[in-house]
Amino acid sequence: MTKTGFFWDEKCFWHAGGDFAFTLPLGGLVQPLASGGLPENPETKRRLKNLLDVTGLVQDLHSRSATPVSWGDLLRVHPEAFLRKFKEKSDTGGGSMGLRTPFAQGGFEMATLSAGLAKDALFSVLQGDMQNAYALSRPPGHHCLPDFPNGFCLLANIAIAVEAALEHRLTDRVAVLDWDVHHGNGTEAIFYDRDDVLTISMHQERNYPMDTGDAEDRGVGAGEGYNLNIPLPPGGGHRLYLEAMERLVLPALSDFQPDVIIVACGYDAAAVDPLSRMMATAETFRALTEMAMDAASELCGDRLVLVHEGGYSEVYVPFCGHHVLQQLSGSAITAEDPLGETLALRQPSDRLVRMHSEFITDLEEMLR
Repeated sequence: MTKTGFFWDEKCFWHAGGDFAFTLPLGGLVQPLASGGLPENPETKRRLKNLLDVTGLVQDLHSRSATPVSWGDLLRVHPEAFLRKFKEKSDTGGGSMGLRTPFAQGGFEMATLSAGLAKDALFSVLQGDMQNAYALSRPPGHHCLPDFPNGFCLLANIAIAVEAALEHRLTDRVAVLDWDVHHGNGTEAIFYDRDDVLTISMHQERNYPMDTGDAEDRGVGAGEGYNLNIPLPPGGGHRLYLEAMERLVLPALSDFQPDVIIVACGYDAAAVDPLSRMMATAETFRALTEMAMDAASELCGDRLVLVHEGGYSEVYVPFCGHHVLQQLSGSAITAEDPLGETLALRQPSDRLVRMHSEFITDLEEMLR
């Protein structure tokens, strides 16, 4: 059994959005949904925690909450004017800032707690308290720019955690691997001119944001070559993710030699997710986690942290997360994927797999 920290807090499930129907603001001809507002709702993450409780896997994890990040932690990433505006709106009933980032009263405190889960998870691994860790953060963070929240992300959770760790001299070199189906534009932007943080994003091409995530975007100045985008064609499925990991991600990690690997762990590449078309399965995420663990073992003393990002199927996200946490912890407790056989039959044909393999070859050649 691996000593795995599991950082979560019920209060993060209480973060609430505004008047949306799916990703559209209400008004005009857009009717309210009986099921609620934005796809980013508490149920995917709460039901993951529920499943861990019911199977008993949570007993094999070291569960704890966290301390909200401090004002000083926030200022390393976000301008003070943005933070004060966010806090003022939060204190006076809530509102919205940026793009698709509504929040209710107290949203600022919930967002700082979400970032705190990521920070404490990272610190627990860097300080040797845990071998690896998982932060069930909500709201998510990888889209948030320093002064522009977007894509359901109110604060840049991982960036805040990384900057705090660098400030406290717990690490010198950090690799952030983002396998959320959407481009990690916020994390990329924050570290785009830096050579101490390698940012890698595997995402569905032109999903969200539609104007970022190109393979040609490699960083600027000191950061040139330290940003790697892997835009994948829709429908790629299980084998494409593993091939991209093997041929593109792992060599980049090996070249960089990080002190710690952080994964922006979204489950919205899953085949039944309403916001993507990538055909990944719970086994895909387990296998990716195993590969990340092997890389961490080889490169940085097993230091690996996963921070929960997207994933919008209330039924399927819990099984994806359970597979990941079982692999991360080495637990023998399983939760059989109820869609496993069906999704295996719906994976891309051998012809498409060959085409996707050629796509990876083209990316390899371009990135040389």
